[in-house]
Amino acid sequence: MNSFSGFVVKEFKQIYRDKRTLIVLFGMPVIMMILFGFAIRNEINNAKIGILDRAKDEASQAIIHKLEASDSFEISAYLKSYDEVEALFRQGEVKEVVVFESEFRKKLVKQGQANVQVLTDATDPNLANLVQSYTANIIQDYAETLHEGKHLETAGISPDIRMMYNPELKSVNLFVPGLIAVILMLVSALMTSISITREKEMGNMEILLVSPLKPYHIIIGKVLPYLVLSVVNVITILILAKFVFQVPFEGSYLLFFAESGLFILTALALGVFISSASENQQTAMMISLAGLLLPTVLLSGFIFPVSSMPDVLQFVSHIIPAKWFLVIVRSIMLKGSDFLLIWKETLILVMMTVLLIALSIRKFKVRLQ
Repeated sequence: MNSFSGFVVKEFKQIYRDKRTLIVLFGMPVIMMILFGFAIRNEINNAKIGILDRAKDEASQAIIHKLEASDSFEISAYLKSYDEVEALFRQGEVKEVVVFESEFRKKLVKQGQANVQVLTDATDPNLANLVQSYTANIIQDYAETLHEGKHLETAGISPDIRMMYNPELKSVNLFVPGLIAVILMLVSALMTSISITREKEMGNMEILLVSPLKPYHIIIGKVLPYLVLSVVNVITILILAKFVFQVPFEGSYLLFFAESGLFILTALALGVFISSASENQQTAMMISLAGLLLPTVLLSGFIFPVSSMPDVLQFVSHIIPAKWFLVIVRSIMLKGSDFLLIWKETLILVMMTVLLIALSIRKFKVRLQ
């Protein structure tokens, strides 16, 4: 019995002395609780919407004020014509546009009925349903106040709902483009980080050091095979998306593969940076999974809208490459956007890639010395 108790005490001491084990035991639950607790939201907050008010009368202004007063919406654009709607959606600036017909108040008084058109970006069907539902409730609430106040006893407002880019609200149109980002990030970054740390563990790094290869030669040689394999992954995923899941592809294939190549480079550079900061494969895998998997899934907009998260998590989401690539992929595949509409996200990925490559080469040189 004494031997067993001594063995148990030894195990406790071993765990206590191993900082990495303590981080997994106590750090991961805290991180997961915070991320899941704040990132998973079934409600919407500050969703950006546009307004096209052709009536500009008392009734339309009252509904606009109600939308503006709601914490769920943020009116970010006032449109002058219907022709601006499509461009606004393609830019990804708004999630919804509310269109009031001309003589809105007059039709309520004379005909007892008026129409409001609600156009929603359905590339994210879950968010589109919520936004549309919140808007319809606010409009309905205004109609009920007219009855209660005896202003218009027979007044009715009919929201005309139109889901753009995904009228059938297929959830697969949301998840498949997101899975492209998640798969490429995890495969490229994880495999690259493990590959280089494996050389350290096996002692092969010393052989590479005495060779005429320079640090950037070693890095390029390590990531090049994964670059090629990741491109094959992109082609495979795209074929499955189109022919198995029937996800539409409205944009340019050339632009899609160019943007995918850029994102793969970003992920590979991140993997090299992780490997340069890790001593062994276990550490690299822990950093990759904890530092990439959870943020990529939760904070990139893959499942949950970023706009509904607290400001702190929204700020953190800006440094997650998958967030920007998700915007690019969904815009190309579902909206048919061209480069002029996604150049900002592309520039951010380019800057991230250059920064990660520079940091990786610098840290790699230091560690080799």
